[in-house]
Amino acid sequence: MSDAPKTSGMTRLRNYFLTGFIVCAPLAITAYIAWSFIGWVDSWVKPYIPARYSPDTYLPFPVPGFGLIVALILITLIGFLTANIVGRAIVGFGERLLGRMPLVRGIYGSLKQIFETVLSNKGDMFRQVGLVEYPRKGVWSLVFVASEKETEINQKLDQEGDPLIAVFMPCTPNPTTGFLMYVLKSDIVPLDMTIEDGAKLIVSAGLVAPEVKTKLVTLNGEPINGTLANPPIGPHPARRSRTASSRPNK
Repeated sequence: MSDAPKTSGMTRLRNYFLTGFIVCAPLAITAYIAWSFIGWVDSWVKPYIPARYSPDTYLPFPVPGFGLIVALILITLIGFLTANIVGRAIVGFGERLLGRMPLVRGIYGSLKQIFETVLSNKGDMFRQVGLVEYPRKGVWSLVFVASEKETEINQKLDQEGDPLIAVFMPCTPNPTTGFLMYVLKSDIVPLDMTIEDGAKLIVSAGLVAPEVKTKLVTLNGEPINGTLANPPIGPHPARRSRTASSRPNK
């Protein structure tokens, strides 16, 4: 009889601990990553700031984040100057200079194309989440489907009416690494989840799955997002019924 209260009390304490851990762990990890990033930027920028302009010279303690603020201001200023004619001319001259360096031009060109694709609003990034059978039949892997583009690979391997599409299969729990594959369009099972939901699913190793919305289809074949439910209960219209007493006498 005395063991039951102790067991229930320990269970409650364990539940309290797990609840607190679930709340504190994401906050602590986020704060650690943000603090590490601020310190990394400060370590790069602060040494180049003149001492008379740095608040660390006048204060008895270092000011975290000052280098990050200076970096953001400089990047914004460079973007403003680049948008002008003079700035574009300077950037063009620098790119032509880098283009003459055999090793540097390949690295710079690849990084520039990646950043332009990721940060621009041209819609050239991944457009859909899908499934492909990999690494064997019956086993499905989550992939990010890129936009359809005509490349040399398509010219060599495309089948009539079923083109090859570039897909990126990320690794768990780090979605920045993975495999680039060209898969037939008919072999891709498209999903309705967003790219953000797909990334969460990969990072969490399948623990954080997006909610599924049931689709209703009208008579015209147009899908309607919603959930299935019974019609609301309300007053029904009076039905005409004839009883034996109300039937006319023959």
